[in-house]
Amino acid sequence: MTASASENSEVTVLLVDDNPQNLKVLYETLKDKGYRLLIANEGAKALDLAHRHRPEVILLDIMMPEMDGYEVCERLKGDPVTSDCAVVFLSALDDLSSKVKGFSLGGADYISKPFQSQEVIARVDTHAKVIRLERELQARNRELVSDQARILNSISEGIYGLDENGVIEFANQAAALIVNCPVEDLIGKNFFDLHFATASDSDICLPVMRTCRQGVAEHQRNIQLQRVDGGAFPAEYRATPKLDNDELHGAVVVFRDITVELNNERALEEARALVQEQRDQLAHTSRLTTMGEMAAGFAHEVNQPLTAISNYARVSGRVMAKENPDLSLLNETMGKIEAQSHRASEIIRRIRRFMKKPATGKEKLAVPTLLEDTRQFAEVDMRNNEGGIEVVVEDDLPDVVADPVQVQQVALNFIRNALEATRAAGSSAPVEVTARRCGEKCVRVQVRDHGVGVAEEAEDKLFHPFFTTKEDGMGIGLATCRSLIQAQGGEIGYERPDGVGACFYFTLPVAGAGDDACTAE
Repeated sequence: MTASASENSEVTVLLVDDNPQNLKVLYETLKDKGYRLLIANEGAKALDLAHRHRPEVILLDIMMPEMDGYEVCERLKGDPVTSDCAVVFLSALDDLSSKVKGFSLGGADYISKPFQSQEVIARVDTHAKVIRLERELQARNRELVSDQARILNSISEGIYGLDENGVIEFANQAAALIVNCPVEDLIGKNFFDLHFATASDSDICLPVMRTCRQGVAEHQRNIQLQRVDGGAFPAEYRATPKLDNDELHGAVVVFRDITVELNNERALEEARALVQEQRDQLAHTSRLTTMGEMAAGFAHEVNQPLTAISNYARVSGRVMAKENPDLSLLNETMGKIEAQSHRASEIIRRIRRFMKKPATGKEKLAVPTLLEDTRQFAEVDMRNNEGGIEVVVEDDLPDVVADPVQVQQVALNFIRNALEATRAAGSSAPVEVTARRCGEKCVRVQVRDHGVGVAEEAEDKLFHPFFTTKEDGMGIGLATCRSLIQAQGGEIGYERPDGVGACFYFTLPVAGAGDDACTAE
């Protein structure tokens, strides 16, 4: 078999002529070209063979009795099964009107009798290739459409294809389920009239309207869409313009019902609020525990100015009991009484401020003031542990945004632990509290001691609840600190320093940098 015959092995050619001699000539011309040849000597038989075998090419004589070639061609083109066949007219009629009529009825070509064999072969070959390619393309298109339909129907989001006026040209199965309407009933409906009670031709503010009319992509969440039955549901949608060579032809809308999602978000928000409330209660309990541990020291701190006030009061009484009281001494003594009362008041003020629950949460804070206040608060522990505290703050340190009570609680916890560790190691080195800028958006506060340090196997567990390295510890101090700093949008951690001791740190966001500026990604 020749290469040409091999290429044509799947091509069917129908020969139609009422003249047996013409049929024989056509058959002999094409029989060695690899075509599958069918023969009909009348119009009715030609229609039957064409319907059953769908030939690529039909060589059709015009002048036939009962049913001429024009009628056969018209009926072939009217049948969806044979409408794509290439009809090539064969006729001795060579006038222009005959050719025009043939082409107007759907004919693909025209060969005048008597015909030349090479001309017939060339034209049949050309039309066979064209029809075969067209059928392959149509088959591929059908496969693509089918694949597309399967893909779109497998997607859980609803999908609409809209024209520029918002008329629904396509809807997938998910869209039908969401809006409670069969797909076939959605096709042809106006998207805006269907889903919005206030829809009007001039309402450009409606969702998706700008995409259809102006080609502007849209994305909105928690809009109300109506169902066919009159009910409504919250939805999220994305609308993308349909463009063909920059010409707008409507929009593709992908949407979903977010009723369950919104309910889950509300439940999650309530759970978060409950967790935050419990976190605040735990932090407050931790502060109460700290105050219980420091109570004896604070009693001593307050007792000192009270004792001084009592002594100065007795001195004042003795001065005033004299016949000629020394008013200068009396005035000096009264000043000392006032100074000691302010000292006692300041100690009580710091205690009350530390003990209270946060009222409004975060505020703008000056880090140097906060750390100095904490240092003074820790003086009781400093004396009890026979240690010292050095606070070093970087120049021009920016303000931070945080809850002052909770941050002071964390800093005080670090400092007290550092003082205890330093005393346990028998060291006289002071605890070093430093604050410096960390990048553009964070301030880092660090507490370094020269104590016994932390065992390597304990490093990863330091901030875990109920883990402790102290014999009488409960293991909630550092875990609470982590929770408090995370609530400020900062980070907390431990670093093993060079030499002995331990180094704990936390970060806070710079004012104006955002609540999560220090949160690791």
